[in-house]
Amino acid sequence: MNAPLPSGSQAEIRASNVTVRYGRKKAVDDVTMTVAPGSVYALLGRNGSGKSSLVRCFLGQLKPQQGHAELFGDDVWRHRTRLMERVGVVPEDPDAPPESRVKDLGWFSSKLYSRWQESAFTRRIDRFGISPAARFGELSKGQKKQVSLALALATSPEILILDDPTLGLDVVARKSLFEEVLGDMADRGITVLITTHDLAPVESIAERVGILKNGRLVLDEEVETLKNRFRRIRFTSQPMALEQANLVAATVRQWGTGTEAVISNYDDVAFARMRGEAHLPVADVAPMSLEEIFIAVAGEHPGAAS
Repeated sequence: MNAPLPSGSQAEIRASNVTVRYGRKKAVDDVTMTVAPGSVYALLGRNGSGKSSLVRCFLGQLKPQQGHAELFGDDVWRHRTRLMERVGVVPEDPDAPPESRVKDLGWFSSKLYSRWQESAFTRRIDRFGISPAARFGELSKGQKKQVSLALALATSPEILILDDPTLGLDVVARKSLFEEVLGDMADRGITVLITTHDLAPVESIAERVGILKNGRLVLDEEVETLKNRFRRIRFTSQPMALEQANLVAATVRQWGTGTEAVISNYDDVAFARMRGEAHLPVADVAPMSLEEIFIAVAGEHPGAAS
């Protein structure tokens, strides 16, 4: 079992009015967000929404034109060398010299991180069924992700940043990956920021979710609160104007001869009262998964993004 973090350690991730431009285009537009210490935050968005640029700011790889990104209360761009020893990273596209053997990557990392745990690295590689003698270039895409995760967790990180970690993994490997992350969270209380399009498992582990759209953070909320206020409501016929019933519709579309609306301010008691007073022709009210909410807010199935 890993040692717990030092008492009083604040493994917080924070963006304060971060803006990133590429020429005239704003990739990240005045984003402010906080990932609380010891929590899991899922950052979602379509292709081109600004996720990668924001993650690069958190890793000190990109300097915002406005605002600043912080880890542990310090500006990442100014203190990257010192801060990154406390951060584990699983990139979207793991990269290492193709001829390097897995055990050599562990040896190299052990020279860079003062809290390196060789035994933890070896155990994970064994659980993943990867030979320490295997060359990195011969591994499948999923195995490269697993090696990257083993390397990241063996550094004893206080913050773990996962950039689409399940891309290329099968169902069993995805389950194993999340179990490894959750295990370290339970042992060490690490803070996790994850970008992903694999929303089903994230829904069960993330405490908070943010959705980027065209560079702006259009949603930043606790997962359970979010799921409680979103409902899919099907009307048997064309309803009265929804706003007259104090309902805020994220999307509205035809449903057979009726209408289907995704409501973003649902409340059981208030809705029952409004339904009776306004005689809403409701056929069905259904809760929504995080993936369904994402589609309604961002406008596209997450699997189509990258």
